[in-house]
Amino acid sequence: MLLLNNIALLAFAGEAAGSPLDINPGVIIWTTVTFLFLLFVLKKMAWKPILDSLKQREENIRDSLEQAEKARKEAEELIAENQANLVKAEQEAQKIIEQSREYAENLKNQIIQDSKDKAKKILDDAAAEIKRLNREAFVQLKQQVADIAIEAAEKIIKENLDKEKQIKLVNKHIDEISKN
Repeated sequence: MLLLNNIALLAFAGEAAGSPLDINPGVIIWTTVTFLFLLFVLKKMAWKPILDSLKQREENIRDSLEQAEKARKEAEELIAENQANLVKAEQEAQKIIEQSREYAENLKNQIIQDSKDKAKKILDDAAAEIKRLNREAFVQLKQQVADIAIEAAEKIIKENLDKEKQIKLVNKHIDEISKN
């Protein structure tokens, strides 16, 4: 711009030179023409590409912001979904733990009941066996007592019916019984 002004000044150098604050219509016209020419050239060559690139950059920034907002919303949705899945997984884990506890408790109770039933059966069987053995022992004892009584009666009858001999005989048999 300064160069054009210098050219304009040289062209009008033939006119009266004055102070720099003097109004020179030739300089004003050339300055205006130069400004308008420069404005036209800039409009055709620079403003449109500059404005287009600014518009394109604005659209790119807007698209980037929209994509960032969309990505943020998707991330929030994923976080919410992950939190829901985590809560669901924790609930399922608690449910499995509770089911395991119930199963273990039921199994424990069943084992205890089975043990009690087996112990009762063993005790009942043992008591029945003891009763049977007692009956057999009683029958044998009864048989032995009967045999001893018969033997004693036979010996008493064979021996004299003397009272002293009878007492000795009874004591002798009692001693024999106590030894067996």
